[in-house]
Amino acid sequence: MASEIEALRAEVDKLKESIKSARQQVNDASLNDVTSTVAPMNRVQLRIRRTLRGHLAKIYACHWSADDRQLVSASQDGKLIVWDSYTQNKVHAIPLKSSWVMTCCYSPSGNFLASGGLDNICSIYGLKTREGNVRATRELAGHTGYLSCCRFLDDYQIITSSGDMTCCIWDIETGQQKSVFAGHSGDVMSVTVSPDQRTFISGACDASAKLWDIRQAPLCKQSFSGHESDVNAVSFFPNGNAFATGSDDATCRLFDLRSDHELGLYSHESIICGVTSVDFSKSGRILFGGYDDFNCNVWDTLKVDRNSVLSGHDNRVSCIGVALNGMALCTGSWDSFLKIWN
Repeated sequence: MASEIEALRAEVDKLKESIKSARQQVNDASLNDVTSTVAPMNRVQLRIRRTLRGHLAKIYACHWSADDRQLVSASQDGKLIVWDSYTQNKVHAIPLKSSWVMTCCYSPSGNFLASGGLDNICSIYGLKTREGNVRATRELAGHTGYLSCCRFLDDYQIITSSGDMTCCIWDIETGQQKSVFAGHSGDVMSVTVSPDQRTFISGACDASAKLWDIRQAPLCKQSFSGHESDVNAVSFFPNGNAFATGSDDATCRLFDLRSDHELGLYSHESIICGVTSVDFSKSGRILFGGYDDFNCNVWDTLKVDRNSVLSGHDNRVSCIGVALNGMALCTGSWDSFLKIWN
């Protein structure tokens, strides 16, 4: 049995090498070559416009509402807080059953929130209740590992990723799993949904990112390797043809879906810590990355070069998010504060 497993592993390694060489053969140009005539960007100078104070412990996740004004944050103080980013006021403070929360998100309509963590459950909260109080309207239980990330497709469906190495699409009304996507060999840490909502990317502790078609579960459409450690974060490029990843190997990378290839590697000799989160500016020219060294690095996507560094937190930057209109960046940290930059 052991010899069979070894033979199969050797065969898999051989296939991986042949895929790698096939990719190299059709790789006729690099991103640097193609963008050599593009003018470099001016230095991005973002300032802290708001500091949102209210959490009493580490912030683990934040997500903007589609109205570009409100945002939700999740902290291990056991609270989900909905903020008005203009006034800095708290709109809702929602107590959680489990304080070990890892993710939160807004539905596109702004009617619902979702959160989850070490309780293995995705909890859905209705914001537009007649009573006015916010409470859990659904608890989606089915994962056998922690809930690492969740993203709504609409008010009736949500995608979750888990430490059980799977992603799921849920029917929120019935509370049942509609599709299960299994293919990773490590904990799935992050998901991002394409702009057309037909596909999504997952990033996992097996150092790979995978493309899945929502309509064709459970088949993996494409697999992207290159990172040397856990992939903690993934984010779609605004046009849906590429995506960025952030990893514990201290790099961000840009992968193209059409060429099935890595386009850019964003690293710097002074960065020796992991990437916790990534997001693009509205145009996609800028890639923001949150890091364990308390900073947010600003990368020029086309020039594959660091443009500037945003320093404002006193602990790990655990989550970042760009508002849909592109007018503001939010960073959340283990220092218990959220900061709004523009």
